[in-house]
Amino acid sequence: MKLLMVCLGNICRSPLAEGIIRTKLPENFTVDSAGTISLHEGEQPDKRGLQIAKTHGIDISGQRSRPITKRDLMEFDRIYCMDLQVYEDVVSMAKDEEQRKKISLFLESAGETGDHIEVFDPYWSEMDEWEKVYQILDQACSAIAEKLTTRSS
Repeated sequence: MKLLMVCLGNICRSPLAEGIIRTKLPENFTVDSAGTISLHEGEQPDKRGLQIAKTHGIDISGQRSRPITKRDLMEFDRIYCMDLQVYEDVVSMAKDEEQRKKISLFLESAGETGDHIEVFDPYWSEMDEWEKVYQILDQACSAIAEKLTTRSS
């Protein structure tokens, strides 16, 4: 199964989510991340994201930012969006209902509802907020990984 994590610039939330969920899934899963903008294309994740991941024993230093493409909507089985704007941008790229069904909000896929369906962007935040984002992503990745591995076994 191929999973894609998507945020705005692919330097904060989606690289962290990619790194975290890789630690929770078997090797037969393919995980990648992308952004809806190309502003940071080719760059490593934000240094604060690298630091917070390293603190939790995860190395995301090999990741590089890239924009989502229409090909991604064909190739990936599940596309997880970090917030509503990202979700709307990705859905607008879908060519048909089959592709639209692959796209979901990351936290909704993890079982969150109500006011807690978006992962806030920590870009303008201090390290304590990055830790909060890490914890949100970690918990959601655990829930998603459990659902996916239960279905595939």
